[in-house]
Amino acid sequence: MWGDSKPMFKSQEEIPDYFPSTPRNDWSIGLVKLVTILVIFMAGVVIGLSISAHFGRYYNSQTDLFFPSTMYTSSCEKDCMDFKNFVKPSNLMHTMTDQQLYWRASLVPKMEEFPFNRVPKVAFLFMTRGPLPFAPLWDRFFKGHAGLYSVYVHTLPDYRLNVSKDSAFYGRQIPSEEVSWGSITLVDAEKRLLANALLDYSNERFVLLSESCIPVFNFPTVYEYLINSAQSYVESYFIETPQCEGRYNRRMAPHITLDQWRKGSEWFELSRELAVNILSDVKYYSLFRKLCRPSCYPDEHYIPTFLHMFYGELNSNRTVTWVDWSRGGPHPARYGAVNITVEFIQSIRNSTCLYNGRPTSVCYLFARKFAPSALEPLMNLTSTVLEF
Repeated sequence: MWGDSKPMFKSQEEIPDYFPSTPRNDWSIGLVKLVTILVIFMAGVVIGLSISAHFGRYYNSQTDLFFPSTMYTSSCEKDCMDFKNFVKPSNLMHTMTDQQLYWRASLVPKMEEFPFNRVPKVAFLFMTRGPLPFAPLWDRFFKGHAGLYSVYVHTLPDYRLNVSKDSAFYGRQIPSEEVSWGSITLVDAEKRLLANALLDYSNERFVLLSESCIPVFNFPTVYEYLINSAQSYVESYFIETPQCEGRYNRRMAPHITLDQWRKGSEWFELSRELAVNILSDVKYYSLFRKLCRPSCYPDEHYIPTFLHMFYGELNSNRTVTWVDWSRGGPHPARYGAVNITVEFIQSIRNSTCLYNGRPTSVCYLFARKFAPSALEPLMNLTSTVLEF
């Protein structure tokens, strides 16, 4: 009987499930889990990108100070610095202020050897208000001597030289400012010419000229004379006259005393060393700017006085530009076509002075003041007496 009896309790497997899970509920729970995971993932991505950007900006800002990204670009066009253009700017136009220009031009390399084939050149600095009537004469003078000279022209700011493309003056104007006769602006123009010429590291000698200047020797003679000279050529003297002693301002003392005061022609010739020293001076230039006015003519006193005070042994105390003051007055004599003869040019060329400590008859390389009418007869003398 007991064997046929059925168990009173069913096994766990046989107990029916009175709360079965429906397929719809399983799908909703899975969807919620998926959305939650996606939200957490996206939040992590956003936070990660934010942190990465923050550190990236900081890292780049620090490293760019020392390792600019432009240094590593494979193509270098207009934004990269080219060494050739650094030692010899191909374009004379720039946007630098005078202060920035003077600072840049006064940089002096400490290394004695140049990392390029440096051939010393003579820089011809022309200061003019307008046209250059003797440009054809100068072009004939320069012809055949490329690489041994440079030309720089300071004009009125809005003036443009009208010369042919094959002229030595083509594209040689520098950024210029207004200039007033007898004022410190003349010194500023001189410094501006020197500074632009100093940007070319091959320029070794610097000659200041005007539109009324002419050469009285051929280029080889001028080049050898200047490049091989142990001194510069800046006229510097003192005389007890109203035109010299009378222009001294006693307020310049004790920085500049009367016995240090000097006068001379503004048409200088300078070595590179002296050009840099003049351009680097701030103290004495500022004194002249403040105290050398009116009727003081700083262009006739600043450079002669400065060189006498500090670099007298490097200066010959004479000029290489002939001029005739024999007629008196505030301006020198002016010569036109009727004055141009072989004898007249020879009289300028033959003189007596010292060159590198020895007597010589070659004292003046250039001459002024000449009227435009003198051009034609001078051109007729280039193949004979002038020898170019």
